[in-house]
Amino acid sequence: MELIQQVPELSAYLAADEAIDHEHPLVRETVADLRSTTTDAYAYAAAAYVFVRDTVVHSADSGDMRVTWRASAVLATRNGICHSKSHALAALLRAAGIPTALCYQRFGEGNGDPAPVHGLIAVRLPGRDRWDRQDPRGNKPGVDAHFSLDAERLAWPVRPEFNEVDYPVLYAAPHPAVLRGLQSSEDRPQLWRTLPTEL
Repeated sequence: MELIQQVPELSAYLAADEAIDHEHPLVRETVADLRSTTTDAYAYAAAAYVFVRDTVVHSADSGDMRVTWRASAVLATRNGICHSKSHALAALLRAAGIPTALCYQRFGEGNGDPAPVHGLIAVRLPGRDRWDRQDPRGNKPGVDAHFSLDAERLAWPVRPEFNEVDYPVLYAAPHPAVLRGLQSSEDRPQLWRTLPTEL
């Protein structure tokens, strides 16, 4: 699949915004901690990925009803759904000067209801002429995602026979429908009803 930048300028994928608030002190402190244990951009990106995947719990797995959407809040509470975790990872990578995009997948229906759109990121590391998608959702039985630059190791591959889709667009900011759903939901049950099921 060819990934398509929504914005041609690579600098857009380094910007801070209301969700990817990488100028926040907690984000900067986390970046400094991760940088102190890594030697280059590749090692840093892998460490940031593992940090978000493994220390920020997916709220559907933990049962946490809180909804977080701003990267700094995700890091402060160590809680969030896939979109929130993607915002946190994007902030950690962008703060370190690594262009990072937000991207999305659509999965089949579960229990007769359309599944919300799934969020992940794509990273463009120095010396590489392509974007590499990464999924910081968090592992559990049946999910085994890893940071990989060779073959994708996402939480779930799409199944075209079930009308599932990898959206090719690389967004510089969260998709407006996703951000609106996150910002307007008081708890996770409401969030599941509010998030878009397709883009």
